[in-house]
Amino acid sequence: MSWTVFVTAIISAMLINNVILMQFLGICPFIGVSKKTSSAIGMSAAVLFVMVIASAVTYTIYDLVLAPYNIDYIGTIAFILVIASLVQLLEMIIKKYSKTLYKALGIYLPLITTNCAILGVAESNITNIWTDSLPYAQGLFLAVSTAVGTGLGFGLILFAFSSVRERLDSANIPKAWKGVPISLVVAGIMSLAFAGLVGVI
Repeated sequence: MSWTVFVTAIISAMLINNVILMQFLGICPFIGVSKKTSSAIGMSAAVLFVMVIASAVTYTIYDLVLAPYNIDYIGTIAFILVIASLVQLLEMIIKKYSKTLYKALGIYLPLITTNCAILGVAESNITNIWTDSLPYAQGLFLAVSTAVGTGLGFGLILFAFSSVRERLDSANIPKAWKGVPISLVVAGIMSLAFAGLVGVI
């Protein structure tokens, strides 16, 4: 399998099939943590870490345990348990080494457990990669590549959106449009821009 396949997987997941703007997953942290750029960067890094590790672990569990023993029907439950464990580990690390970031992320840090973007990537790896009957190593690497691209795409949009929202806070906006309404308009415009990339790869 050519390296271009893996590069294409990263670029496609990052820009063309962006998890927020094109698949509409992970909207809760997208709106909730995008008020400040600093918290957006911290959340992006946390989601990227959990998404990559969770994709590798869930793909391995499915390929080596669930599918061979015909218990793939418990896949979603197993994936949620893996994600929840990783989030708890990440929460302890951030709390110990960066209390400022821990306070900035607030309730949204444990909510990574229920972030549908992470579970969505884990499930799509099984649907789009494992069912193609690739060798384990190639499938795992492709799953991780997709997770990296998705995590980077999540971070890119979250950072861009938070930068715009910081500018909007000091802008002269009609009262009825302040806050969430103007933020949703901006998100819609960003989604239209990314929709123009569909079909490029």
